[in-house]
Amino acid sequence: MATDSNHSRFPRWLRILTIGRNPRLTLIRIAVLIGLVFLMRELVLIPIRIVGPSMMPTYQERGINFVNRLAYLRAEPQRGDVVAIRYAGEHRMLMKRILALPGETIEFRNGQVFINDKPLPEPYLAKDYPSTWTIPPQQMGPDRYYVVGDNRTMPERQHVKGAAARERIVGKVLLCKNLFAPSPSRR
Repeated sequence: MATDSNHSRFPRWLRILTIGRNPRLTLIRIAVLIGLVFLMRELVLIPIRIVGPSMMPTYQERGINFVNRLAYLRAEPQRGDVVAIRYAGEHRMLMKRILALPGETIEFRNGQVFINDKPLPEPYLAKDYPSTWTIPPQQMGPDRYYVVGDNRTMPERQHVKGAAARERIVGKVLLCKNLFAPSPSRR
């Protein structure tokens, strides 16, 4: 009497649970799932690690967030959006906030931002540490956005800021504030 060795090792329900009733169909499902994960990782959501204090206190240093590359397919970036900007090469990005839109004039007077000579309210800035930046007026070109970090307590010369071309804006940072950020006790 011949016995099937596969049936003696694994119960039928375990085989169906792990492989399914049709192993070929299961392989196709796995391939599709891996493909979708790859597309999400490479084409839609990009992880970005925050290096440096320029976006504090809004986003903590060494935190990880995700950039939505599809955010600006049908709409242009808006004032106040936190975006990822391709800086040097494909893998180096900056995380900054958009303050001025194309065609607008931006100026910093004793820490206050003015857009077209009107003060810009910035509720995301730390109230305890006022900024003293003074930067002369600068008009944005037709496809330029003025970007800067939220931490304006740092000396102005230590910030990477200024006009960024639209084609350098990779996407909008998702609202995952402090995602995977280290706790203050581990610093």
